[in-house]
Amino acid sequence: METIESVRDRTAPSVIRVRGLSRTFHAKTGPVQAVTGIDFDVCDGEILGLLGPNGAGKTTTLRMLSTLIRPTSGEATIAGADLRAEQRTVRSRIGYVAQGGTTNDGELVIDELVLQARLFGLSKAAATHNAEELMAALELDGLGGRKCAQLSGGQRRRVDIALGLVHRPRLIYLDEPTSGLDPQSRANLWGHIRRLREQGTTVVLTTHYLEEADALCDRVLVMDHGGIVAEGTPDELKRRISGDVVSLEIDDDHTDLALEIARAVLDVRSLVRTDGVGSDRAGVTLLHLTVERGDAAVVPLLHALDARGITPGALTVKRPSLDDVFLTITGRSLREGNRS
Repeated sequence: METIESVRDRTAPSVIRVRGLSRTFHAKTGPVQAVTGIDFDVCDGEILGLLGPNGAGKTTTLRMLSTLIRPTSGEATIAGADLRAEQRTVRSRIGYVAQGGTTNDGELVIDELVLQARLFGLSKAAATHNAEELMAALELDGLGGRKCAQLSGGQRRRVDIALGLVHRPRLIYLDEPTSGLDPQSRANLWGHIRRLREQGTTVVLTTHYLEEADALCDRVLVMDHGGIVAEGTPDELKRRISGDVVSLEIDDDHTDLALEIARAVLDVRSLVRTDGVGSDRAGVTLLHLTVERGDAAVVPLLHALDARGITPGALTVKRPSLDDVFLTITGRSLREGNRS
């Protein structure tokens, strides 16, 4: 159900407006179109997620919107400034937290933060005030005198975010903000990102964590092969698949018969079949059946399969997830797309 807050966010003015943005890289094998002419807007005060597998174009999009690389074509307005004609103004109005982080191992935390603020033109007093305020807000109290190399992964990532915020931008980009963090550090960082939104900061983040997009984002752009393949709130995207998803693992030799049986005994609304990626059994197919009620479908399906001598290797029933949305649109799992 949409909340009053989510409706308010959508009626807010746009802080980012993107039209036809694309980027082509030239490799030895020829041109590679990393981003393929995308259009989207970001409302003031929302958390927008760019969700997709590695190589989908998420980071390239952020790097274009932060002026780190020039678009091949298209246009964008960032916090009221033209992306191409007013690059210096764009940079002054945004914060950018790169995927790999930007802290210097040998520097003190407080010195890193103050230097970053001074580079944006703040006085030393204002820079120190902002740095101390952010350290308190991001639970970095008492760490200002430590070298960055002495911090834990979660602490260091919070310093990265402080570096992006120390000049008080109204818009911040977070590229894979929780990548590599343990579950507790990730959950803590989610809380800090939500507080940024509560304080009026607009956040654009990239992620390939389904649960992160679901938990944090007011709206999600699902990216694949450089384009936007779906967009909406997490609930809107999941409502595109009405009903429950029954997933079962079937030997390849029995797949066609299993499909015939499933269609005969169930009202199958949609069907996706994929190779058994990640299974420890060779020669299996994963069948994903969308039905009205998964709990009511399992017993008749298993009885019908058993009567024909077919035993699924595994069977699960769940409500649709963002991965199911990606699977329905592209025919492959988002989790599969992020396997190394």
